[in-house]
Amino acid sequence: MAAPLADRLRPRTLAEVCGQQHLLAPGRVFRSALEQGRVPNMIFYGPPGVGKTTVARIIAENSGMHLHKLNGTTAGTADIKAVLGDVGTLAAQGGILLYLDEIQYLNKKQQQSLLECLEDGSVTLIASTTENPYFYIYNALLSRCTVFEFKPLSPEDVQQGLRNALHRLGEEDGVPILPQEGALELLASACGGDMRKALGCLEFAAAALPEKDGVRTLTEQVVQQVTQRAAQRYDKSDDMHYDCISALQKSIRGSDPDAAVHYLARILEGGDMLSACRRLLVIAAEDVGLAYPQAIPIVKACVDSALQLGLPEARLPLADAAILLATAPKSNSAHNAILAAMEDLRKGRGGPVPRQLQNCHFDGEDNQNKGQHYLYPHDYPNHWVAQQYLPDALVGTKYYEYGENKTEQAAKAYWEKIKGR
Repeated sequence: MAAPLADRLRPRTLAEVCGQQHLLAPGRVFRSALEQGRVPNMIFYGPPGVGKTTVARIIAENSGMHLHKLNGTTAGTADIKAVLGDVGTLAAQGGILLYLDEIQYLNKKQQQSLLECLEDGSVTLIASTTENPYFYIYNALLSRCTVFEFKPLSPEDVQQGLRNALHRLGEEDGVPILPQEGALELLASACGGDMRKALGCLEFAAAALPEKDGVRTLTEQVVQQVTQRAAQRYDKSDDMHYDCISALQKSIRGSDPDAAVHYLARILEGGDMLSACRRLLVIAAEDVGLAYPQAIPIVKACVDSALQLGLPEARLPLADAAILLATAPKSNSAHNAILAAMEDLRKGRGGPVPRQLQNCHFDGEDNQNKGQHYLYPHDYPNHWVAQQYLPDALVGTKYYEYGENKTEQAAKAYWEKIKGR
């Protein structure tokens, strides 16, 4: 059984790697250090199919050290102990290099077991992960490693890899494959910067291409059939989830309805309707807030409709909510006010509730001013009367500042008139 095309075409040197030029271009610190034979403890972080494993293998195979390979999805404590058991043996005279793929799947105890050997330099670690290492990797282990981010490949990088793959497939089968104009560009764009995915789609497509006049032709129509949803990268537990949720809120906060529906669509295509609903409710209160208070019940109604309808129809009320919020006036005045009030509480500022605001309590014999003395605002003109509401320690404190939008400025003008300011 033949190895997958992505494995058969895996680069053997750093110069052959497509993309990641921020790390691998000549003169970059990363590449220069490796070319001088210096291999520090490293963690490679980035999405699938962008070259993390390839670069790690190239470094490992050229390090001159005794190489051990483990995968976090299958490795257990016994496997790690077996690696550490080679420390100090003849087989490991040049040092031990542990290549650990998917390190995020090791539990905290397993990660801790590596600390001592990394500290004394008896083992050098190269690890890779698709998850944010600052969330999934033990802090003490992180402090002993340098983290390098691998970025999604550009369509141009993927196209270069696809051209190499077409040549290789033609050689293996003895029948050349010619791409129709635009076919490789479409395939490269459809795979979301994931070379492995692009090569997998190409290999599948090539197997179905008929031979005609001694050649096979890769058409855009064939590419479209093998790349349906191929570019969709979304998992409810990975970084892409948090990135899309963050981008949705920031696009709405920035009043960009086009970007808002784009990120909403990505979330819904991933089947994560509940996260979209929760975030839209948050945005209505946090970013639109008092500039358009009706946004809150309107978005709540849209969310309720979406939950009742389910996907795919739920996309309609949720799109209504996203566009409404993106095009609405913005105010974070209430958000800032509650944060400021909570900060004061954390600092210990507060004190007893003023007597006139308390629930009715018994006045002790030592109370010289018996009675609650609460002034009921509805008994006064315009339903307002001056009295102290904040605790004594906070009298005069301002948490809320009126926003510059029409709604809050109207409220400000009204109360300034009533309060005679």
